[in-house]
Amino acid sequence: MTDLRSIQAPLKEQYRQSPESALVTLKAEGRVGEGVSCSLATGKALVEAGLHPATGGPGTQACSGDMLLEALVACAGVTLSAVATSLEIPIEECTLRAEGDLDFRGTLGISKEAPVGFKEIRLEIALQSPASAEQLDTLLELTERYCVVAQTLKAAVPVHASYRDNAQ
Repeated sequence: MTDLRSIQAPLKEQYRQSPESALVTLKAEGRVGEGVSCSLATGKALVEAGLHPATGGPGTQACSGDMLLEALVACAGVTLSAVATSLEIPIEECTLRAEGDLDFRGTLGISKEAPVGFKEIRLEIALQSPASAEQLDTLLELTERYCVVAQTLKAAVPVHASYRDNAQ
């Protein structure tokens, strides 16, 4: 693997000198499809998302809740790997698992007491490394700090929806 520090050094310097160049707008796009579904390009594949079986879906399509957890696992895994590389912490094996609790009464609109969305999300990292406990604590702390998806979820950032007419 190419030395991560040498790749990131010029970017870090650029962002220090020109902070506005560090602002990048990421985008996702989808198209509503047949039945209750939405197809979206993930960058590597086309994914068809649909209702979770707990809300009447067939279970053959990706569930957006699962996709959110998958995004968390992917981001945390890449972040952990980058931090371990930067700190020269050897990783022999690492698996990540995210679980989240949903009360579908909220999503289906049958209980105002039940939240729409996850009540709690847990990220578990199973790690084998000869590193010290102190190094692993630092690795976990920095992984949490720099994981974009985890920090976005924790901050509960505003999401603004708008409508535009495609016919124009």
